[in-house]
Amino acid sequence: MDRDEEMGHGDRSLLFIGDEDDDLGADRDGGSPPTSSDEGSFSERSDDDDARAARGGRGRGGGGGDDRVDAPDDGQKGTWPQSYRQSIDMLSAVPSPTVSTLMAASPSLSKLGSSFLKAGSSFFLKKGEAGGSGLPLTRPLLPPSSASQLSQSSLHQRAVKQSVDNFGLPPRHPAAVAYHEADLPERPSRACLKSDYIELPPPASKCSSSQSIINGFNVLCGVGILTTAYGIKEGGWLSLLLLPLLGASSCYTGLLLKRCIDSSPNIETYPDIGQVAFGIFGRIFVSVVLYLELYASCVEYITLLGDSLSSVFPLAHITGINLSAHNLFAIAMALAILPSVWLRNLSLLSYLSAGGVVATITVIVCLFWVGIGEGIGFHPSGAVVNLTRLPVALGLYGYCYSGHSVFPNIYSSMKDRSQFPFVLLFCFIVVTLVYAGVAVSGFLMFGESTMSQFTLNLPQQYIPSKIAIWMTIVNPYTKYALTMTPVALSIEEALPQRMQNYLVGMSVRTCLVLSTVAVALLFPYFALVMALLGSVFTMLVALILPCACYLSIKKGAVPLWEIILCIIIIMIGVVCACVGSYTSINQMISSR
Repeated sequence: MDRDEEMGHGDRSLLFIGDEDDDLGADRDGGSPPTSSDEGSFSERSDDDDARAARGGRGRGGGGGDDRVDAPDDGQKGTWPQSYRQSIDMLSAVPSPTVSTLMAASPSLSKLGSSFLKAGSSFFLKKGEAGGSGLPLTRPLLPPSSASQLSQSSLHQRAVKQSVDNFGLPPRHPAAVAYHEADLPERPSRACLKSDYIELPPPASKCSSSQSIINGFNVLCGVGILTTAYGIKEGGWLSLLLLPLLGASSCYTGLLLKRCIDSSPNIETYPDIGQVAFGIFGRIFVSVVLYLELYASCVEYITLLGDSLSSVFPLAHITGINLSAHNLFAIAMALAILPSVWLRNLSLLSYLSAGGVVATITVIVCLFWVGIGEGIGFHPSGAVVNLTRLPVALGLYGYCYSGHSVFPNIYSSMKDRSQFPFVLLFCFIVVTLVYAGVAVSGFLMFGESTMSQFTLNLPQQYIPSKIAIWMTIVNPYTKYALTMTPVALSIEEALPQRMQNYLVGMSVRTCLVLSTVAVALLFPYFALVMALLGSVFTMLVALILPCACYLSIKKGAVPLWEIILCIIIIMIGVVCACVGSYTSINQMISSR
């Protein structure tokens, strides 16, 4: 790996960290370890490279009669967007060295945790996957074109080392090793993933199951938790039944994304799934939907910041300028966020990802603290069901499970991918219980006076109330740049090469931030906008697209009952999207 570092790789999302990970990946794949990435651009590849990639794709797609599919030859060769993997990794990867430190310090805890995870995974995996006879759980991440950069002696040494690790199995011939690597599909190169003015962050090291669970919580536990109590107010107590229903459906579709990734070695991200399922149009459509969802989330962050700060300083104003406190703070916080969006070294943003987890836990603790410790109490009230406003509650609950755009990245970054079904199920169960508990507690505390964010109902004179509100301010402030960066990179990537410089990139990001402020001021309805996002984007990303892509990729290999289940989920998603978006838009128009 020293040679890789000296050459300077642009395709850093595709590098393993350390020789140990290389060897481990080789052992799991039954092949040779990956080699260094190609320095060239896709536009400069030779015809031999193209033919080799095509031959490798056909060999993997049709071998053995399994359910793996042929990925299109042009699937990953410079197709927009190539920056998706690295930019979305920043949203999911939470740096937490304390987890490994804790496990290392307590051997008994480590043994208990690993046995618990193994038991869980063996229960939730299919027999073929659990027994090791199914698809390989890891895929080579590096292009074959760099195989020639390793000498035959180096290949021979690695083959011998692998044979020793495999307890006496005969070593693989170096020529076979080189041929195996030559069959691998090509991956994005430096020109596709790195501009000369942006330093994309290095990939996170392979995550353990416990770290993947934390990453899953970081994705699922967002600002949506603030509106769950308001969802009961809108839809009634029976609307809570939608939480486990949507949670179970979203968990199932998350597993469908995993199966789609396992179907081809070319698939790593959600746009890759869309392309293998529906071609270039599918890749572009999925990417646009995901980026619109991220952009709309940034709009919500601006609205949340304006609401929270105006509740703390309701009389704030600027002499000579007629602005409400909400609008004033929305503009001021956008200007404060702007420097973080301009960062050239995007690795710095990844350290902000842990802020959302800490802020969410703090807000939940403060809510119960006020309800129990400060004498607010819990008072049963509210309607059993409110059918006219139930679609709003449906959209609010749906937004809580909008993490599917990141699930493929979490799966691809796991050391032991067989644990992913258990990790996903564990995250959804815990998150659903947390959402339900916060919704019930918040509505019992404030009843029909519950506002779009329960933090706005907390009495200002109590210390936990102040802590909760300021944590609510910190959360969107730390996540705004992380959420906007993938959108900005996708736009900059689509620009002509001569325009890909720091000045143009800074201008693009400034325009994006200012546009989110404009939209937030035009539609200052936090709950209704969130319900609209949950009805449109979450239903698309979490329910409709995973089922549609799965049926397209696995056509002919899906049992009848699963086809029927996927069709039912698609129909539910379409109905919820139509009814929820209509109700949300209608209420926004009525509120103006």
